[in-house]
Amino acid sequence: MDAAAREVADALAPERIAFAAVSREDGSLVGWIGALPMYSGHVWELHPLVVRHEDQRRGVGRALVAHLEAEVARRGGLTLWLGTDDEAGLTSLAGVDLYPDVLGKLGAIENLRGHPFGFYRKLGFEPAGVVPDANGFGKPDLLMAKRVTPPR
Repeated sequence: MDAAAREVADALAPERIAFAAVSREDGSLVGWIGALPMYSGHVWELHPLVVRHEDQRRGVGRALVAHLEAEVARRGGLTLWLGTDDEAGLTSLAGVDLYPDVLGKLGAIENLRGHPFGFYRKLGFEPAGVVPDANGFGKPDLLMAKRVTPPR
């Protein structure tokens, strides 16, 4: 709980973006999204995105991401990026040695069992990199990015 409280406090810092989704029925929290600026505000990291389990696959996450993208663009951001770990063996990148040819393996990534990268791909995010062994051997962090403001 202490770590969660720190995460919420950090997400509410003035330079960051944070939005919540609440239930129309009872006002309970069903989702949360945040972002923090990088590279002088040209790039924003999406972190975190959480949707209550029973409300997943109902458009809550999609709506939160769309709202976040609009706010990032309004603030002059060009790119939104995120990291999505594979600690549970849900992609073809998990459980294998990604060296050599890390980028080749990333280019051939497959979603084996419902990893969130499939959700992000549907929203227009593209694989932009991978951190091999980020969470221990064979447990990579997949980096994804999306342009939110057209180049001038």
